Amino acid sequence: MDRVIYTAMSGAKWTLERQASVAQNLANASSTGYRAEEHRLRAVPVQTEAFASRAFVVDASVKNDFTPGPLQQTGGAYDVAVKGSGWFALAMPDGTEAYTRNGHLQISPTGVLQNHNGIPVQGETGPITVPPDTEVTIGADGTLSAVQRTGGVNQVNQIGRLKLVDPPENTIKRGDDGLFRVTTSGPVPQAQNVRVAAGFLEGSNVNVVDQVVAMISLSRQFEMQTRMLTTAERDDQAATQLLSNR
Repeated sequence: MDRVIYTAMSGAKWTLERQASVAQNLANASSTGYRAEEHRLRAVPVQTEAFASRAFVVDASVKNDFTPGPLQQTGGAYDVAVKGSGWFALAMPDGTEAYTRNGHLQISPTGVLQNHNGIPVQGETGPITVPPDTEVTIGADGTLSAVQRTGGVNQVNQIGRLKLVDPPENTIKRGDDGLFRVTTSGPVPQAQNVRVAAGFLEGSNVNVVDQVVAMISLSRQFEMQTRMLTTAERDDQAATQLLSNR
């Protein structure tokens, strides 16, 4: 009897966790550069001194879908999207690097190139500062070129290059802040093969239809597991009554 309870109880618990993950994906279906998240469940035997006849359902791993999202043209001077695989590097306040596909960039009041949350964008040699009164263009390799709006308007100066990285997917982990970090030590080196498209932003790679179907399926699974618990309770009550009448 309790074997059913173990399986149904833990299955219902992690089905709710998967529903929360699907809900998060649906909430970010329109978020720039978002990567869909999936949970993989598996059965694990309960370790006892006796025969292992009971099992828990556990969350074995969290899988991130790294399929590129659609590119959407915005025409923004500081909007940029990675074409294919690759990531933008951000200089975090603690001195480490984090990685994102969201290329909606902006200039701080002090001229530092940063993301929409105010985190400086990492360049090849550190954060990039944009001179005042200049028009900036971003090349396919991430190089930023600035042209003065006044004075020597024909003079083009390279002010830096975005740090673009392409670490192996199995070394990338999503943080609580939604940014990705590598599980290996040290920052990831610049990847020379990564290319970007200026004036574009990458959309979310969430497939809304798939996620809605998954939510319906998970709801039915949770209902089935709670029914199993109810059935186990009724069977236990019936067995107790039979034994008490003997």
